[in-house]
Amino acid sequence: MGSGKTTVGRKLSNLLGFEFIDIDQVLIERTGVTISHIFEVEGEQGFRDRESRILKEISAMSNIVVSTGGGIVIRDENCELMHDSGTIVYLDVPIRILWNRLKDCQHRPLLDVENPRDKVVQLMRERTPLYLKSADIHLKVASDSANRTAKRIQQRLKLAQVEKSNDQRDDTGLIA
Repeated sequence: MGSGKTTVGRKLSNLLGFEFIDIDQVLIERTGVTISHIFEVEGEQGFRDRESRILKEISAMSNIVVSTGGGIVIRDENCELMHDSGTIVYLDVPIRILWNRLKDCQHRPLLDVENPRDKVVQLMRERTPLYLKSADIHLKVASDSANRTAKRIQQRLKLAQVEKSNDQRDDTGLIA
């Protein structure tokens, strides 16, 4: 939440020439209501169920960049699905920057609590180990622009492709 997944994802999809999909936006379009409304009516569990269904649906697609909700990693089946269908990038943003981005936000249901800054800290403590465990690419992001972050991801993806190709070679140097 607040790491820049959507902004960076859009820029990365343009660099790669891929379609961009924001799971939250798909949910809003399909239901005709806000994420906050889904939380109010169905609770976090209902939201996470919907989020998981959309992830499962889009995981069969190719040539896409997907922005997920920050809590998608709390379900092991989501992490497995993402691993099986693509490369997971973790945008690791310091809490002070996250809080600066989120402190005036009125549309984040998980922050609709008495002390939202403490909630951000709590969520990061809970989720960071899950992000680290799930990520294929761990990118520390502090002051980079979204364009620069997208270019850094593009470079890491290219490097990962080369490494993957090398791993698939047999001892004759041919792709197996």
